[in-house]
Amino acid sequence: MTDVFLARLAGRTAAVTGSSSGNGRAIALALAAAGASVVCSDLQKSTKDGGYEANADRDTDDVIRANGGTAEYLDADASNARDVQAVVDRAVQAFGRLDIMVNNAGILNAPHTIVEETEAEFDRTMLINCKSVWLGCKSAITQMRRQDVVDGARGRIVNIASTGGLVGLPQAPAYCTAKGAVVNLTRQLAVDFSAERININAVCPGFLHTAMLRPLIDDPELNQLLREKTPWPELGHAEDVANATLFLASGNASWASGSILTIDGGYTAA
Repeated sequence: MTDVFLARLAGRTAAVTGSSSGNGRAIALALAAAGASVVCSDLQKSTKDGGYEANADRDTDDVIRANGGTAEYLDADASNARDVQAVVDRAVQAFGRLDIMVNNAGILNAPHTIVEETEAEFDRTMLINCKSVWLGCKSAITQMRRQDVVDGARGRIVNIASTGGLVGLPQAPAYCTAKGAVVNLTRQLAVDFSAERININAVCPGFLHTAMLRPLIDDPELNQLLREKTPWPELGHAEDVANATLFLASGNASWASGSILTIDGGYTAA
């Protein structure tokens, strides 16, 4: 992290969905370290079992405060409109505005083809991985349009999609459908709101060390397969996604809108 990032986010306010574990936790910590006040939100305050987080026994907002940052936590279901609006409202009430919205919450089902996938599994995946982003963008944009321009923007939105939104992943039909929708929603919103100085971009992570992907990483055969398909010699970490998000959330990305940034060790380039 550079002094440029620290200067860019000092005094800014961010909200992060799914902030208790994995990518969301790393993103919230990075934004706070760069000077932003962060509203953390998730279904549960504690980290998920099986993750790779340092200080996993401490909640994200507690770690931020222990490191000298400013954070609040709100229980929120990212797929519920009222809860999402409450996250945005908390940011405005506590800190005066919402500069950065990171729509990160998501799930990954056990591997199966469309033949085995149930309608309920499809609906749940679309609800949490797609509708949650739609709701987060809707509430954030509504608020950001009311705000004055600061550091070149009324606000910045970063949607966490996936390489599964760009290419087909084996046995993940609903997941790829939802993440593909997030990618193109990001592009569409950039078309509508760039003129109002709202930056809207997405990050597409590859295979990372997170609790969600631990079953794949811990399986020797699947781990080897992932490594063979990823040109970079190692698999990624949540901090890699956090650093990319930090860039898109800062004034250093002031002319980026509708961009889809892959953080995947070359997986989608192979």
